[in-house]
Amino acid sequence: MTIVRIGLAALTGICALVVIAASALEKGQENCQENQVWTIPDIDALPDDTHGRLVRHGRDLILMTYAFLGPHAVDRDTRFAGNNLACSNCHLEAGTKKFGLPIYGLSPDFPRYSARMRAEISIEDRVNSCMTRSMNGRPLPLQSPEMQALKAYINFLSTGLTPGEQVPGHGAGTIPELDRAADPKHGKLVYARACLDCHNTNGSGIARSPQAMSLGYAVPPLWGDDSFNDGSGMARLITLTDFLHSNMPHGADYRNPMLTREEAWDVAAYVESQARPHKSGLESDFSSDLLDKPVDTGYGPYADTFPESQHKYGPFQPIRAEIERLKGARDKPQDKAR
Repeated sequence: MTIVRIGLAALTGICALVVIAASALEKGQENCQENQVWTIPDIDALPDDTHGRLVRHGRDLILMTYAFLGPHAVDRDTRFAGNNLACSNCHLEAGTKKFGLPIYGLSPDFPRYSARMRAEISIEDRVNSCMTRSMNGRPLPLQSPEMQALKAYINFLSTGLTPGEQVPGHGAGTIPELDRAADPKHGKLVYARACLDCHNTNGSGIARSPQAMSLGYAVPPLWGDDSFNDGSGMARLITLTDFLHSNMPHGADYRNPMLTREEAWDVAAYVESQARPHKSGLESDFSSDLLDKPVDTGYGPYADTFPESQHKYGPFQPIRAEIERLKGARDKPQDKAR
């Protein structure tokens, strides 16, 4: 009987251990699910099938836009870009670098409302905004192979994400603003020290072969006829400053910036002070409500009375305060009516 009791006790203990182990495993699995970290999908893991080739072509279009869509593209029918830049000049590492204006995780957020366009826009509309502004060209036809490839690549970079899910590293980071206007004159000195060797004395960049511009640039131009136009996001001081601070000069990143706050603001101001292509029709941007216009938009009209120079170079806090006052005054009668 004693032996039986001991055996039953041992069996009970083993069962308890099994239950505890199973419970711990279940909790571990739950914690693992809760703590899962999304990572950028590996394009090299895609099979060599129709979809895989389409996604890879989309990546090639990002990396070598000049070759496929530029003014010197072999196929004249696909010369939609007006300059010899690449999408990856702004969207670094094919759109996968943290705070290098990445394009991962974007597709679940579309369609979404665009205050600038006064309408709900699709991912294709967003691509064409880049085509007509940063690339200074024409919209891609929605059903074109190039648009389908770009869309497939952007969608691929959002694999595993759901609408509204946030992933770190979007945009270009945010550095504190100055309480003064950014200074292009000081920025010129910063440019000479930190940028000139790569981007050239006149901001023209370094072409891989000036006799074969279908090869694009080893280093892109920052202003001039072959750069982004004045309606692009990079033509706004805050965007460019954040981008430069997080990514420039070569070798910098958001954890190890090489420019001080003042240097970033001032060299960005120097770049923005230079001539670049003009996009027609900019007066229509944000026309449904000028109060939604970003404070650093370098072209009017504006809802406030601050000069264009302050919108272009700052300081921006007085403009923001006035915009908030105007929004409050606009909304007050509506609140009373309720």
